[in-house]
Amino acid sequence: MPEVDLGATPLRALNAALHRLRPDTNERHWIIERPAGRHAIAAGLDAPITVEINGPVGYYCAGMNKLATVLIHGSAGTGVAENMMSGFVHVEGDASQSAGATGRGGLLRIDGNASSRCGISMKGIDIVVQGSVGHMSAFMAQAGNLVVFGDAGDALGDSIYEARLFVRGSVKSLGADCIEKPMREEHKKSLHEVLDRAGFNGAIDPAEFRRYGSARKLYNFHVDHAGDY
Repeated sequence: MPEVDLGATPLRALNAALHRLRPDTNERHWIIERPAGRHAIAAGLDAPITVEINGPVGYYCAGMNKLATVLIHGSAGTGVAENMMSGFVHVEGDASQSAGATGRGGLLRIDGNASSRCGISMKGIDIVVQGSVGHMSAFMAQAGNLVVFGDAGDALGDSIYEARLFVRGSVKSLGADCIEKPMREEHKKSLHEVLDRAGFNGAIDPAEFRRYGSARKLYNFHVDHAGDY
């Protein structure tokens, strides 16, 4: 189990070592101490390893993650798990803006709150936030699931495509072309599966959530909707 102290080891050296790992590596569990808010820790991973980070991280931690499990025992700065491909990223604290932005796969779990633009342009990632999310979350979200236990800020799902949004609390306002949709049994089942993968194991009732998604009025330009573009 390699342990790296970023108070003594340069971040560039850590990331280079992580990038050299192959899928058959036997160094499968890394511990990172004293991250001290440094940026891009464990970005670009491409091996089925676990990286535990004991403390807060800066911008783009676990960005472009593929296959790896990244556990952040603290809060995260802008763009945590940005453009994530697969794997699991778990933030035990809060996350700044653009968490999970453009993510294409995998699962991001945030135990605290997420700031503005959570899940912006998400393309298949699943994001579970135990707290609330800020304004413009899921802007232009194309695919995947955004699950919010708390509240959502202004303009949720603005210009959304086919991502699915589930919010248990209140929504301050919906963005252009985003509407509330019926919560049918198939949606409860789908949400239950996402929550199970996030580690809640049946402890949360999907029926407590409301579902939001695209009204599909902005897919093609229409002069009657010009003010919404």
